[in-house]
Parts: sequence; structure tokens; C-alpha cells
Amino acid sequence: MVWHQALDETLKWVKSHTANALTLINLGLGCLAIIFVLHMQPGAAVFLIALAALIDRLDGMVARKLDIVSDFGKQLDSLCDLVSFGLAPIFLLYTLALSEFGITGIFFSMLFVACGAIRLAKFNIVEFEGYFVGLPITAAGVVLTISAMFADIWSGVWFLILTFVLSFLMIGPFRLKKM
Repeated sequence: MVWHQALDETLKWVKSHTANALTLINLGLGCLAIIFVLHMQPGAAVFLIALAALIDRLDGMVARKLDIVSDFGKQLDSLCDLVSFGLAPIFLLYTLALSEFGITGIFFSMLFVACGAIRLAKFNIVEFEGYFVGLPITAAGVVLTISAMFADIWSGVWFLILTFVLSFLMIGPFRLKKM
């Protein structure tokens, strides 16, 4: 009887932390992507950021499906998203294209991360009504990541413009329906 009760409690605990575990995997993938950028392996970083986006999609689905949505999970998800879709993509793009612009490249990189942080903070304090206000950081980060694959082809100025536009789209007042 005691064994059965302990098993039930353990299963409840595992269920309650499943989405958060996926969120932490997202964070780990974002951190690994940054490490691969630092080791000049951009292809691996692109793959890891894409995988983080897939896991990010799953964590919310799992939380809703298992009815384990929580304020803690929402905050944790935002912090992890800032790393995986803010820092990792801009590290990648800075290394491949923006560094040639010196302080301007640094400024635009910081702008992207700052706007992503503002976007996530705003999202966390409003009630979700089926739409996002501003471009989600996941989408902005994935666009930057995909664009980085063209760093050898496109002009560096294109990446400055793209970074600027995505930064302001994240904090823009427009609404996007959740897909």
C-alpha cells in the first residue's frame, strides 16, 4: 500500500514537471548553439536553434495537454526563449555578418536581445487571448538563424536592416493569431 502511494506521488511529480523539463532542454540547446558558434561551427548552431524551436513548440503543447500550465512554467519558458531565440541567433549572426560593422553591429545585436526581452516581459504580464502582440521572439530568432545561412551570399547591410526590423516587430503593437 505504501509502495503504491509513493509510486502515485512520483508519477504526479513527473507529470507536473514534464513541460518544464522540455523547456530546460530548449535552454540547453540554446546554450549549446552559443558554444558551437564560439567554436566556429555555425551549421551545428543552426541545427540546435531549429531543434530548440521544435522543443519550444512541444513544451507548451505538453503543458496544455497534461493540464500543468503554471505561472512558473510561463516565466521559465520566457527566460529560456531569450537564450535560445535571442542570444543564440544574434551570436550566430554577429559572428557571421554583424561583427564587420564594429560598434554598430554590437548595437544592433544588443537591440535585438533587448527588444526580445521586452517582448517576453510584456507577454508574461498580459492575459493571452488567442493572439500575440508583436512578433514572438521564437519567430524572430528563427528568421535570424535561417538568414545567417546566407551570410556568404548577402551583403552585411542586409543583416543590419533585418536585425533592426525584427527588433521592432517584436515590440510592435500589431496582433498575430497563434497558429
